[in-house]
Amino acid sequence: MDHSFCPGSKLLRQPAPELFPCPNCGTEVEIWSDEFKRACPSCRKMVLRPGGMSCLEWCKQAKECVGEATYESWAASRCLGLKRQLLEALEEHFGQDQRRIRHAQAVLAEAESLLVSEAADWHIVVPAALLHDIGIKAAEQKYGSSEPRYQEREGPPLARAVLLRLGLQLAEVEEVCDIVGHHHSPRAEESANFKVVYDADSLVNLGESAAGRPRSELEALVQDRFLTAAGRDRAEELFLSA
Repeated sequence: MDHSFCPGSKLLRQPAPELFPCPNCGTEVEIWSDEFKRACPSCRKMVLRPGGMSCLEWCKQAKECVGEATYESWAASRCLGLKRQLLEALEEHFGQDQRRIRHAQAVLAEAESLLVSEAADWHIVVPAALLHDIGIKAAEQKYGSSEPRYQEREGPPLARAVLLRLGLQLAEVEEVCDIVGHHHSPRAEESANFKVVYDADSLVNLGESAAGRPRSELEALVQDRFLTAAGRDRAEELFLSA
C-alpha cells in the first residue's frame, strides 16, 4: 500500500534530527524524528520526545504504514512517556503527600505485574492504577473524610482533566474515569481492566494491614476479595506462603 501521501508517517519514514532540552541539566539533546528517547550526553538521564497525539494513535493503517518494527518502538515509547507524565501529574496533585504517591506507585507496580498474565489493556490499567485515589484530597477537603464513596465521587472529574490534558483518546478517558469512579465497589460484571486495577489496589491495601491477622482470616480474604487468577496467586505468594 502506498502511503507516500501521509504527512504523519513521513517524519518516521524520512527522519530528521531535532533538539530538545534535557529537563535535568538543560543540555540540548539531539533526538531524531523516528526516535522517542535518547540519553543526555551530559548527565546521562533519559530525555523523552515531547509532543501531542500522533496519527499512529488512531490510524488503522499505522502499523502497515510505518512498518511493524517502527510501530512497536513507538508503542513502547508512548507507554514510557505516558507513565512519566501521569507520575508528574500525580506528584503535582498530591504535593508533599508522599504516602499517597507511594501508594499509587505500589498499585501501579502490582498492576503491571498482573498485566503479564491477565488479558487487559495497558493504556487503561496504568492510568487507572496511578489515578485511582486522585479524589481523596478533594474528598477530605469537601467532606472531611476519605471514605470510598466520597473519593469515588470526586475522583473522575480530576482524572478526566489530567487525561484530556495528556491527549488520551476520549474512549480511554471515559473507561479510566469509570474505573476511578467505582474502584472500591466492583459491579456484578466487570471488565478485565477493572479487575486488574481492583486486584492491584487490594494487594497493596492488604499488604498494609496484613501484619498480625490470623492466617484463616487472610485465607478467606484472598479467596473472596480477588477478581483475577493472577491476583489470587500473587496474594497467596505475598500473604500465605510463609
